[in-house]
Amino acid sequence: MGFQQSFKALSDPVRREILSLLRRGPMAAGDIAAHFEGSGATIHLSVLRDAGLVLDDKQGKYIYYELNMSVVDEILEWISALKGDVRNEKNQ
Repeated sequence: MGFQQSFKALSDPVRREILSLLRRGPMAAGDIAAHFEGSGATIHLSVLRDAGLVLDDKQGKYIYYELNMSVVDEILEWISALKGDVRNEKNQ
């Protein structure tokens, strides 16, 4: 996954809200969708998954989503390097 796809996925406020929900831990797709009006949440989940920001795990008839922290960490490291974060430069 490239940064371009990740940042495009992050550009939507609904997707950012979904990521905030997943910060608490894995959630079923239906539980995520219940936080939003309409059925568009599943489309947003697909975009987030394709961008590598979330992982999905099918358990029976349910799909559980969770943050992909390795991609989130990669984005944060890049932003820290742009910012000139001394801690990030020492780790490289």
